[in-house]
Amino acid sequence: MRIAICDDEARGRERIQTLLEKEFTQVQTREFDSGMKLLTAVQEGYQPDILLLDIAMEGMNGMETARQIKALSDVILIFVTGVKEQVFQAFDVGAFHYLVKPVEEERLKEVLIRAMQEVHKHQGRPKFLLIKSGGAHRRVPVEDILYVENNGRKVVVHTKTEKMEYYERMNHLEEVLGGEFYRCHRGYLVALRAISGYDNTSITVSTGEKIYLAKQKYSEFVKLYCQFLKE
Repeated sequence: MRIAICDDEARGRERIQTLLEKEFTQVQTREFDSGMKLLTAVQEGYQPDILLLDIAMEGMNGMETARQIKALSDVILIFVTGVKEQVFQAFDVGAFHYLVKPVEEERLKEVLIRAMQEVHKHQGRPKFLLIKSGGAHRRVPVEDILYVENNGRKVVVHTKTEKMEYYERMNHLEEVLGGEFYRCHRGYLVALRAISGYDNTSITVSTGEKIYLAKQKYSEFVKLYCQFLKE
C-alpha cells in the first residue's frame, strides 16, 4: 500500500507520518512539500494508492494539484486541510473524504482504514496506462489496448485508432498489465479480449492485424486462451 502525504508545512506531514508509522506498519509513504513535486513524481511513474493532501499551499494549491493528479491516476484522495470552505469543491474533484485540521488521531485512523478497504476492494490490474509520448503525459484506458509491440528501447502501444510509442521495457509492461494480456512472442504482448483468431504462427486481433505467435508458445497460448474464453 503506497500513501503520499502532500503538505507544505513540515509539521502537518510529520503528524500524519507519525500516525502511519504507529498504526500502519506495512504501508510505504512518501512526503511532498509542494503540489508541483507530487505532480512531477506521478508523471514520472509514481502511483500512490492513497493521497493525503492539503489545500492551502504555496505555488500550486491543493485543489489544482488534485485536478491534475486525478487526470493521471485513480488515487483515493483525502483532503487534510485547515480550509473549511472548499468541501463542496473537494467532492467535485472526486475526494474520498475531507478532514479539517486539527484532525483527531482516531478520526484520521478511521478514515484511512476505510480508504485502505476501498483500495483492497478495487485492487488488481490498472484501468489506465500512463504514457509519456511527444512530451505530453496521457492516460490510456487499458481496455482500449489491442497489443503492445517491442521496438528497441521503446514500445509501441496499439489501440483501434492510434499507435503510441514511448520509452518502456516490455518486461515491465507484461508485469503491469497482468493476466489479461499474453506475451505471445518476445516482441509482442496481446490483449486476450482483443483476439479474433489464431493459427500456429500468428494471432489476429479485432482490427484484422496479425502479430507473431512464437512456435514454442503455441500450446501454452491455446490452453490459456481457452481458459480465458470459459471465464
